[in-house]
Amino acid sequence: MSESTDLTSRQYHAIIAKCRALFLDKTRDYGTAWRILRLPSLTDQIYIKANRIRSIQQKGKQLIEDGIAGEFVAIVNYCIMANIQASLPQSAPIELGLEKALPLYDAQVKITADLQLNKNHDYGEAWRQMRVSSMTDIILMKLLRIKQIEDNAGHTLVSEGVDANYRDIMNYSIFCLIQMGESGIDQ
Repeated sequence: MSESTDLTSRQYHAIIAKCRALFLDKTRDYGTAWRILRLPSLTDQIYIKANRIRSIQQKGKQLIEDGIAGEFVAIVNYCIMANIQASLPQSAPIELGLEKALPLYDAQVKITADLQLNKNHDYGEAWRQMRVSSMTDIILMKLLRIKQIEDNAGHTLVSEGVDANYRDIMNYSIFCLIQMGESGIDQ
């Protein structure tokens, strides 16, 4: 593993640890109430977060205290929730409990982190030269793709499915958080 790849891996897992801690606390507070949401509802929730980020980026100011970094963390967790939802049978109970929810969370993180490692290798960490605003736009584009796939009852001709798009959105969100942390922008 190269020095830059090792740095990315450490940064990636540090952000995942923050996201997981928030997921853990919210699960303690609310249980797995999010399980009631259908995948299109989770997609729309992610869209709301990404659209708010873009709106703040374009306006250059925000009126609600919650910062952009918190929205990217929320996107990471909602993407994981969406992939958990997609992996569970419809007969699975809404309330999973921490003892079941956390291993499901960790399994989705592993799949997505492995994907990031492979793509990062092939693309040569190109994301480090991208703007956070560009990655935000890509996240929104991928959300529009997911919405189209959902509107087509999950059928695609040549494209990746919704799970791959959620994974890409999650990874771009983490890359944005890494860049913001390196720039000292932790809104």
